[in-house]
Amino acid sequence: MEMHFGKLDNAMVRVRGAMASIRSWLFTQQHEDGYWCGELEADTTLESDYVLLHTILGTRNAERDRKLANELFRHQNSDGGWPIYHGGISNISASVKAYFALKLIGYKPDHPVLAKARECILTMGGVIKVNTFTKIYLCFLGQYDYDAVPAIPPEIVLFPNWFWFNLYEISSWSRAILVPLSIAYAKKPFKKIDDEHAINELFVGGRENADLHLAWDTKLISWRNFFLVANHMTHWFERVHIRPLRSIAIKRAEKWMLDRFEMTDGLGAIYPGILNSIIAMRCLGYSMDDPQLIRAIDEFEKLGIEEEDTFRMQPCMSPVWDTAYAIFAQADSGVPDDDPRLVRAAEWMLKKQVTHKGDWSVKVPNVPAGGWYFEFNNEFYPDVDDTAMVLLALSRVKTSDERFQHETCQRALKWLLAMQCKNGGWASFDKDNDKMVFQYIPFADHNAMLDPATVDITGRVLEMLAGYGYTQKDKCVQRAIEFVRSEQLPDGSWFGRWGVNYIYGTMLVLRGLEAMGVDYNEPMVQQAAEWLRMVQNDDGGWGESCHSYDDANTRGVGPSTPSQTAWAIMGLLAAGDTRSWSVQQGIAYLLRTQKKDGSWDEKPYTGTGFPRVFYLAYHLYRQYFPLVAFNTFARVLEKQELDAKSAVNKRTAS
Repeated sequence: MEMHFGKLDNAMVRVRGAMASIRSWLFTQQHEDGYWCGELEADTTLESDYVLLHTILGTRNAERDRKLANELFRHQNSDGGWPIYHGGISNISASVKAYFALKLIGYKPDHPVLAKARECILTMGGVIKVNTFTKIYLCFLGQYDYDAVPAIPPEIVLFPNWFWFNLYEISSWSRAILVPLSIAYAKKPFKKIDDEHAINELFVGGRENADLHLAWDTKLISWRNFFLVANHMTHWFERVHIRPLRSIAIKRAEKWMLDRFEMTDGLGAIYPGILNSIIAMRCLGYSMDDPQLIRAIDEFEKLGIEEEDTFRMQPCMSPVWDTAYAIFAQADSGVPDDDPRLVRAAEWMLKKQVTHKGDWSVKVPNVPAGGWYFEFNNEFYPDVDDTAMVLLALSRVKTSDERFQHETCQRALKWLLAMQCKNGGWASFDKDNDKMVFQYIPFADHNAMLDPATVDITGRVLEMLAGYGYTQKDKCVQRAIEFVRSEQLPDGSWFGRWGVNYIYGTMLVLRGLEAMGVDYNEPMVQQAAEWLRMVQNDDGGWGESCHSYDDANTRGVGPSTPSQTAWAIMGLLAAGDTRSWSVQQGIAYLLRTQKKDGSWDEKPYTGTGFPRVFYLAYHLYRQYFPLVAFNTFARVLEKQELDAKSAVNKRTAS
């Protein structure tokens, strides 16, 4: 492709053609009800846990097992282990789960896949190195000792909301996972399996010689040791049967769980919450034909994708998120705001607004409900990021009832502003959920115990607020800008909590600052733009691996992807970089990698669930983000052409 300084050859023609192609492709993916919902891909722990659950329930299926095994085989690393994202190193928890699932399905230890996996697992330290949730799941089938896992006592649901530690001081997803798991922990279910399916060989030196207990911090006085003392006391009280509140706590936990089954696609509408609730109900004596259990299992199975030779599970579904972004990308790129396809999508979204108070209202009690959630139905858990994105999308569309649309948006704005944290930023599901000490609780090793304010969400909120008339004169905006300013790293980048990683965070902050009219020449803006230019790949694109969450020195490093290239371009353009070689090369990369049908391929995971623990591949990210980048670039070209014509006219007139 011929390149010129500051100008891509035939730029407008090429970009407009690419935009038309991806718009057409996106419309082919729209559901007849109006929404978009791309596949949400995750790691193989979901397939492994699927096998475990159906083993516990006694509902395994031989044909399904065959397909699950194929899916596990497909993702095994060359060293024998399993990663938690495409191209990642082998992860001990994912590898032990996959090995155990394959043994439960019927594969023998001498099978080449298992032999190689076993060698890798032992090299990584064996079963005792897996995370807490994996250990507890192993306990269910007799492969670990309940006395050696971190205690998750159901009594935590009895702590009053004013108490220093209570259920609402941990993240919403942790609640959905831990409350049913606490019931299972209290009941300590045990399903006996045949010895041939056991995984004793995965303990270094044999299970009988393994030290299963949690390691103390080397510092005598530390929060970890404080919580470990509490953990040991809890286990001791259980051994001597001093549990005066246990039955009350289990009943309260059961009620909490059942209450949140209503108006949702299962508990929390997320895979682990649903799975744990199924196990909890069985522990509580619910029969397999109980309507509540049937419904939970149905919601769980809906997350499955079955093909001819494989079966895989999604962690949840993303229709509201994907629909909001698809509307925004298409309307922003020239599709009329009254196009019937966009109107149908917007009206579908309007119906999904939350109208009942959920967990968020514990800390924000006097504000009417008004946000949006991520999934098809999840009434208790609207989130700020989705709400901001839906509002951005709705600002680009005219529905058939403009008054209803306006009232809905105003209600959402009021809710969202009430969710601003005391530090000026916004978190995802809760306000001021940031007592960092709780990350040292022994069962908190899923690295997502809390839900603090993040710059990526805050940047999106700033972009949205600008579209609804807010400016730097507004106090909420001033506080948000100060928050993102304080969070910028020395190299100019910003951390990305919900997308991989620093490219994502930097892009969203820059777009928010631009929308709010922050001067391009501000040092924080130019420093961020310079960082983006510095991490560009030789092929013109940008990429960043999930490994940057483990090693911050690798931020901005990874093979180029369409979504991350689009983010970088969007960030640079938002920083006022409209003429650089970097932007031209980025656009050229997207044009070069676009397929004939208008779409892009992308294997690396660019979405984040829990940093260092759980990552996601949103299959529509690779499609609608390049469209946004192209459109933003096209607007710049149009402005440059208009400015050039205006200059010529002025010279002619003079």
